[in-house]
Amino acid sequence: MDRLYKILIIDDDEYSADNLCLELKRYGQLVVEGIARNGSNGKKMIDKLRPDILFLDVELPDMKGIELLEQINSCVTWNMQVIFYTAYDKYMINAIRESAFDYLLKPIDRKELECIITRFLKKMDEPATPMAIPPQVYSTGEHTFMISTPTNDLRVLRSIDIGFFRYNSDRKLWEVVLNNQVPLLLKKNTTAHQITEYAPCFVQIHQSYIININYLIMIKENRCVMYPPFEKITELIVSKKFKKTLQDSFYQL
Repeated sequence: MDRLYKILIIDDDEYSADNLCLELKRYGQLVVEGIARNGSNGKKMIDKLRPDILFLDVELPDMKGIELLEQINSCVTWNMQVIFYTAYDKYMINAIRESAFDYLLKPIDRKELECIITRFLKKMDEPATPMAIPPQVYSTGEHTFMISTPTNDLRVLRSIDIGFFRYNSDRKLWEVVLNNQVPLLLKKNTTAHQITEYAPCFVQIHQSYIININYLIMIKENRCVMYPPFEKITELIVSKKFKKTLQDSFYQL
């Protein structure tokens, strides 16, 4: 017998939630266990039902969908997949897509929903991985700043796009590693102090490394374990000189 997957919908729009429920009945392996109309009730139902899929509206009456995810991040120990459910245009949701399995636009397009469910069922055949959400990367206080490259080009970057900075000893320049894993060299004479002044989330961990602490999951054996898309990075070793500063910053999150 095929396994049944539990679904929870958090949406204050009754019509949209009911319509989604109706569409989901087409899938025999899925069962809607509950609907919450706000983030507070949704949080309680997540803990009680432990859903496999969470359809989450971006704008709730009492909080943002991202804020709810930040609150439950440390409590969700099972393999729950989050699907943002929103009326926002696609270009507006790209900034939050990294923290979710997928997104579904209102009104529902049946083919889009089918693609999402098919991908979900395929993923369930793979080894389970816990939900990973950078706790504060998507906060409204996101920092935007301008850097200069060695060719004097100016680039505007957001803290959300940066995993870490490292010193390129061959070029004798600092470089920034973005969330697409493509390093970008910084202008000559850029110092570690200047980099940490870009935003409070940039914390030095080594003479040659400065991380975006919002992507830090844990410090394990003096190595920084990061959230996706930086989870495979193994070079971020914490030196004794900077360990206490990093720990203090991490525990203040």
